[in-house]
Amino acid sequence: MIKTHTIIRILLISFVITLVSCQNKTEQTTDPVTVSNWQYFGQTSPGSEPQLFSPDIISTRRSERDFAISPAGNEIFYTLVLPGKNLNVILYMYFDGFFWSEPIVAPFSGQYNDLEPAFSPDGKKLFFISNRPLTDGKEKNDYDIWFVDKTMSDWSEPVNIGAPVNTVKNEYYPSVTSDGTLYFTADYDNSLGAEDIYYSRMEKNNYTLPVNAGDSINSSLYEFNAFIAPDESYLLFSSFGREDDLGDGDLYISYKINDTLWTKAHNLGKTINSDKLDYCPFVTYDNKYLFFTSRRIAPDFKTNYRKNLGVILQLADGIKNGLGNIYWVEFDAQAFR
Repeated sequence: MIKTHTIIRILLISFVITLVSCQNKTEQTTDPVTVSNWQYFGQTSPGSEPQLFSPDIISTRRSERDFAISPAGNEIFYTLVLPGKNLNVILYMYFDGFFWSEPIVAPFSGQYNDLEPAFSPDGKKLFFISNRPLTDGKEKNDYDIWFVDKTMSDWSEPVNIGAPVNTVKNEYYPSVTSDGTLYFTADYDNSLGAEDIYYSRMEKNNYTLPVNAGDSINSSLYEFNAFIAPDESYLLFSSFGREDDLGDGDLYISYKINDTLWTKAHNLGKTINSDKLDYCPFVTYDNKYLFFTSRRIAPDFKTNYRKNLGVILQLADGIKNGLGNIYWVEFDAQAFR
């Protein structure tokens, strides 16, 4: 099922050899500067400014988005977007105890438009959105929220979560709390704007009628791609067109006050956001890193010297060509209060 390990195998072999040559297992300590474990391919910690994650393996000259890593840190899902959005495919990588696999098409993806994977905090479910037909074969013209269950050897067949969350409207970007509450984006008729953030509680194994997250988060503009902390203490989301928008859309944060009230959302600022679209946030379960998608471009795009064809093609074929990549940054959610 898995092809020959290539770049990642070489990286991890050299990393393991370095560790073994310097110290034995009982003497190993956590390096405060570098990410010294297999979860992140041995990459240097990004620090306080966003950096490309896994250049040429996950972040490439193609369009990638929607990064999700399992609570155990041994499985990664993300979305590859084909040109013209003709096909969205969820890709999958896993750690077998020795090496990371190469990216492959997730076992439930590759036929329909699938994107926006999100783990449940216990790692037993993976949610995503798809325009695939319902189980009765009826074609879908909109996106619904689906999930797969973790099995002993793989993942189950996809299951549509059904009403009252899924409707004839689009539902996007699921994110789940520890008690099963589902946050998502929708363009329901009762939205405050074009798209809003909603949530639905899990009661007796059924989802309740979705509730608008309110005007501290939503506005008359677009709010989308929300990540909810497992304890529901804060919400990260994207919006564009606000007065403090730095470009084509930024990441915002809001903190929960009580069951119905949230603080007024505010921009994460220039350190994290750029003058291009920044979206699809995800915070690791150890609360150390924020992953997000950005369409920021290489600096040479912005220079005004006359570019020849060679330079133009080099920019077009480069990783930071504006199609979208995965970035990561050290993150303390409480620092933005």
